[in-house]
Amino acid sequence: MLGSHLSIADGLAAAARTAHGLTMDTVQVFTKNQRQWKVKALDPAACADWRAALDEFGWADRTVSHASYLINLASPDDELWHKSIDLMTEEIERCESLSIPFLVHHPGAYTTSDEGAGLKRIAQAYKALFKRTAGYITVMCLEDTVGSGSNLGRTFEQLAQTRSLILDATDAGHRVGYCFDTCHAHAGGYDMSTRAAGKAVLAEFDRVCGLGHLRVMHLNDSVGELGSRKDRHAHIGEGTIGRATTARALADSGFAAVMNHPALAGVPKILETPKEDSDAGTPMDTINLRRLRRLIDR
Repeated sequence: MLGSHLSIADGLAAAARTAHGLTMDTVQVFTKNQRQWKVKALDPAACADWRAALDEFGWADRTVSHASYLINLASPDDELWHKSIDLMTEEIERCESLSIPFLVHHPGAYTTSDEGAGLKRIAQAYKALFKRTAGYITVMCLEDTVGSGSNLGRTFEQLAQTRSLILDATDAGHRVGYCFDTCHAHAGGYDMSTRAAGKAVLAEFDRVCGLGHLRVMHLNDSVGELGSRKDRHAHIGEGTIGRATTARALADSGFAAVMNHPALAGVPKILETPKEDSDAGTPMDTINLRRLRRLIDR
């Protein structure tokens, strides 16, 4: 199940229709301007058009939204923390209105506190969020990060601990899952550069976090080297996961491990690669999709 993060500049439904036209099986969107705290209310007609497109394509159970990067649920600053909870509440409510089942977000950064304090702040934030949105179906997906600065979520153990603390605070495990980003994992120190290494990383994720809780994947190659902590996405096969420093085939990369893992067949896999055309004028999303689909064992 492959899709891409697409712009909603021409409307939410236009993003879904563009994805379908590019032979995708799903789509990821921002439901608002992710660079602004201020939120414009959803237009009822736009919501209806979006839901009509989902019904037309049979996508009711597979679309994804990414929360604003402004949100920091781990912040020790009370003003920012409360603003983050308010904005995340809005993100969840918008997903619920749009029938988007999965909302991805970075765990947060503890900045001037410490790891333990940051994790506790996230759990406390979730307690408030789930109280405000009781009965909602939107699943929050904790995304792995490269771990730069004080950003949480680099290691699988940290992700698992975050979810465990949230469950202790909310008893709502059905509403908390994970998003696995291949670029973030590789740049964060988990080797995805060969099929065998990628298979081992997925096995480790399953052992620590559980693949049954993995609800979304982001398929991005990495500009940065293994363990570089650089969050820079590259086109599939054009970074250190798909090509590395040798001329070996993309078929021996961690992407092949992902595309052939039976437990991941029904998981939405989203491209977050640069939106541009090739020299021949072909959208790079189309090329990236072709590269990934060719990895599937026949």
